[in-house]
Amino acid sequence: MTTPDKDTPLIFVVEDEADIARLIAGTLAEYGFRSETFGTGRALLSRARREQPELAILDLGLPDMDGLQVLRELQENHPCAALILTGRDGLTDRVLGLELGADDYLVKPFEPRELVARVRSILRRYQKAPASEPAGHSAVRFAGWHFDIGRLSLTHEDGREVSLSAAEAALLQTLLKRPNKILTREQLIGERELDPFDRSIDVRISRLRRKLEDDPQDPKIIKTVYGAGYLLCASVEWLG
Repeated sequence: MTTPDKDTPLIFVVEDEADIARLIAGTLAEYGFRSETFGTGRALLSRARREQPELAILDLGLPDMDGLQVLRELQENHPCAALILTGRDGLTDRVLGLELGADDYLVKPFEPRELVARVRSILRRYQKAPASEPAGHSAVRFAGWHFDIGRLSLTHEDGREVSLSAAEAALLQTLLKRPNKILTREQLIGERELDPFDRSIDVRISRLRRKLEDDPQDPKIIKTVYGAGYLLCASVEWLG
């Protein structure tokens, strides 16, 4: 077993079934991850006020509140990557979870090695340094918007301000790294092979458009190139 150090990403796990919580924590520790487990959503949110995790693994059927509400409050107040791990396999929960900012959705019963693979995949998306972003720059200007990367916030030149979830911010940074170039769904999510039925990127693009575009149904900034991927149509200026 690998011993996690203080520089290892911190993962919060909310799971009210003790046996499953121990299985998740043990699996994460076996593969070198730091984790803390919580039996209720409120306990996780209270802890997040003191230290923000890199990733939260969320059950939906909690004793004190719905896991989707935990996800909503995390993304509003303590944005981080999120993986839903639940016995609820309905399409409505899956789509709503992605709409609220989840990066992935895994249904119980689960294979521990698959959980670790998905955790690693999510963390890679956030830990990759943008290739064309100048070192030390923490903001970017494009299409009338100012994107503060540290605050996960967008401010328009007309004064409008909107916040982004961690997943939305990561996707926007990927688009901004390669403006005016078509990026496939695989490139945007950071996977070589993507399930053809995985619509998580499409959902996140839709969320970004609702925040960036004057008319999300007729987008001018993030365009769809049918059969190929997505294209960010804007000049990009990285700022200090």
